[in-house]
Amino acid sequence: MTATTLTLVCPSCQSINRVPAARLAAGPRCGSCHAPLFDGHPAEVDAAGFNRHVQHDQIPVLADLWAPWCGPCRAMAPTFVQAAVRLEPHFRLIKLNADNAPEILAKFGVRSIPTLLLFRNGAPIGQTAGAMPLEQILQWAQSHAGAPA
Repeated sequence: MTATTLTLVCPSCQSINRVPAARLAAGPRCGSCHAPLFDGHPAEVDAAGFNRHVQHDQIPVLADLWAPWCGPCRAMAPTFVQAAVRLEPHFRLIKLNADNAPEILAKFGVRSIPTLLLFRNGAPIGQTAGAMPLEQILQWAQSHAGAPA
């Protein structure tokens, strides 16, 4: 892709879309299912969806690895939604239930949850564990990705 066109995975149907970078803030929709590519909420993904977003999204991907039985994970969930409102469309935020993806945890050496993983162009560029307040999530993501929020 050129610097002016980005590939983005649709959080609804997993199709890969080409979007002009200048149109990111204009509410782009999927060419296949017509769902919004950004809706102010983290996309809930399985291991395959996690890998698809990490490999194909040409914006930073911020992943929350969590579990439904984890108190700090549940406490941070609304904050991660607020982060999506603030960081999209310059970041893709995804949530992965750690109980359903042990291979992802093993691959990235995740030992506790919640864990945030940050990727750019398929490569990990940041990892941190523990629940964080909104401003700390935003600052951490921006500083590691070097992108505006």
